[in-house]
This record gives sequence, structure tokens and C-alpha cells, in this order.
Amino acid sequence: MMATLLRIVLALAIAYAAVVLLAWVFQNRLAFPGPSSPRSSPADAGITEGETVSIVTDDDVTLRGWYIPANPPRDTAGPGVIWFYGNMETVHDLQASIRWLRDSTAALLVVDYRGYGASDGKATEQGLYRDAEAVWTFMAERPDIDATRIGVYGRSLGSAVGLYLATNRPVRALALDSPFSTGRDMATEHYPFIPGPLLHLELDNLGRAQQLTIPLLVFHGREDIIAPFSMGEKIAEAGHAEELVAIDGAGHNDTYLVGGNAYRERLHAFWRAHLLENSP
Repeated sequence: MMATLLRIVLALAIAYAAVVLLAWVFQNRLAFPGPSSPRSSPADAGITEGETVSIVTDDDVTLRGWYIPANPPRDTAGPGVIWFYGNMETVHDLQASIRWLRDSTAALLVVDYRGYGASDGKATEQGLYRDAEAVWTFMAERPDIDATRIGVYGRSLGSAVGLYLATNRPVRALALDSPFSTGRDMATEHYPFIPGPLLHLELDNLGRAQQLTIPLLVFHGREDIIAPFSMGEKIAEAGHAEELVAIDGAGHNDTYLVGGNAYRERLHAFWRAHLLENSP
């Protein structure tokens, strides 16, 4: 009886060790699944004034996405917004959301991360940060963009990319949707069996939020089971957000659908308050 019990315990221990080893080896794949999608253009979403763009990072990875100028066009350089989307999303998949949520008074740039959508490469945490820097440079160097008036919108995974950029480049204002606190907190939430010391992904949103000195707006669904509402509260508090917009009945991936016009109007008001020429 004891021998059988020991064999069972040993088998469970081996199985657990195997699962932990696989989780450690494939952390990037678990965190950044990198769905692919066909190339598309703003015209596919009914946005006739946009264009497809290719951006090469400093480590020679080609990113692809959309650039949509302000409408109506401006005679002088104006504001722009960079959109960093969530995990399992791509530019192609977000066509309807981009058309509905963008504020046409500012230009919009949305690009697939490396390993996502139509972009080349494989996603890693540091790779995503390199993508953010390349996207920033592309936007800031456009003649129709005033580089001092660039806002960033980051949703879910994009909150980490957005917070990185906002603490490393002169971003004017930052809006976050469904942000998580840290990569370790997310792992604890969803993979509690993985020992913390084995995690090499940081994704330290909380630490970066504490460094913010720019206007911050946070949206979060109260029913979020991916990045719980308490994480959004922590980010909003750490970054001294001007508002945490709590969306009743919304989970992780339907905040702007549940929030509806009130969500869009609050976001547009935020951009117009902080990206217009006379904004502080």
C-alpha cells in the first residue's frame, strides 16, 4: 500500500515538474500567442483617407499596420494617437473597432506587434518595447504630426506597451483599457502552480505607472476575470489617473462594446483636452 502511494506521489511530482518546465520554456508563447491575419488596409474598414505602412525596428523586424491622418486634413502639424491593442488581436481583426473608436481630429497609427497579424518576427517582452520605439519614431517624424502632441491608447497587453512608451518617450497623454498590474501578478492569477522565481517576464505596469507625470485615463470592466478590476484600480491610483471609468457588466474584451457611446465620448474628450494645441 505504501509503495503504491509513493509511486503515485512520485508520478504526480514528475508530472508537476514537467508542467512547470514546459511553462518556463514556453513563457513567451503563453504570454504572446501571436495570432496571424491577412494584410488589410483602412479602405477595407471604409476609411478612405488611410494608408498601409511598414515600419522597420532597430533590430530589423518589419512591422505592418495602418496610418490614418486627421480628417479634415490640417494645414499645420497636429496631434496623433498610437493604438496598442490587446492579446489575440490584430489590426485586421479590429477594423470595425478602429473605425468606430478613433477620433478623426487626430491622426491614428495602429500597427501589428512583431509576430502578430501581418508583421514579421516573434514576440518577446523586449521585442514589444522595441516595436513601441519604432512606432513612436515613425509617428513623430511625420510632417503632419506635432511630436509634442502624441497620445497613446493601450488595451490589455497594449497597456504594458503603452506604459513603456509613456515612460521612455515624450507622450502627451495616456489612456489605458483593462490594464493589468504586473506580469507576475497575471501569472499568479492564472498559473498559481508556477513558482514565482521561474518567471522571467516582468511587464511591470505598476512600476511604470508610478513614474507617470502625464494625464492618465483608465477604463476597466467590473466583471473582468482576466485582469481583475482591482488591477485597474492599482494602475489608476499609482498613475494618479484623472479618472477610473468603471464599466458595469463589462469583462475584459468588451469594455467599449458595453460602454458604448459614453466610452467613446469620454475617450474623445480626453484626447481633445490634452492633445489640442493649447493643452498643457
